[in-house]
Amino acid sequence: MDRDDVGKLYEAHYMRVFSYCMTLSGDRMLSEEITQETFFRAFVKREKYRGESSEITWLCTIARNIFIDEKRRRGRADSLEDIPGEIEDISAGLEKTVEDRDSSYRIHMALRELEEPYREVFELRVFGELSFSDIGHKMHRTESWARVTYHRARLKLQERMGIQ
Repeated sequence: MDRDDVGKLYEAHYMRVFSYCMTLSGDRMLSEEITQETFFRAFVKREKYRGESSEITWLCTIARNIFIDEKRRRGRADSLEDIPGEIEDISAGLEKTVEDRDSSYRIHMALRELEEPYREVFELRVFGELSFSDIGHKMHRTESWARVTYHRARLKLQERMGIQ
């Protein structure tokens, strides 16, 4: 991966990585810092990327590790068990709701309250845009488990949001 590839990587995945960081931290400034640090580390360690996972999976893994380090640095290591793992389809009703800024915030808060593993699987699928196969692999489960868990998470979110 050369410098041009890293620039293309940044352009292609910046918003997805930033969205994932926002989901992790809920803090815009911290998310921006983590996102920038993620791409910096990706650039510095670009030769170590073996292509065994998708680029977005690689970037979200870097972002997650930076977030964990930041939590530890700030002395909040006791809440690390609340951190979701690394990170396509949201139902039409949910997509319409996301367009509205107020509703987007409500969805974000509902997602933060969603219990594990539903939250993690949903984030991996929506923000990380991972396939069900990749999600199953990351979580040491089957592809079918990932599909069912994602579907249940989506239903739980829709129910909490009052979306049919």
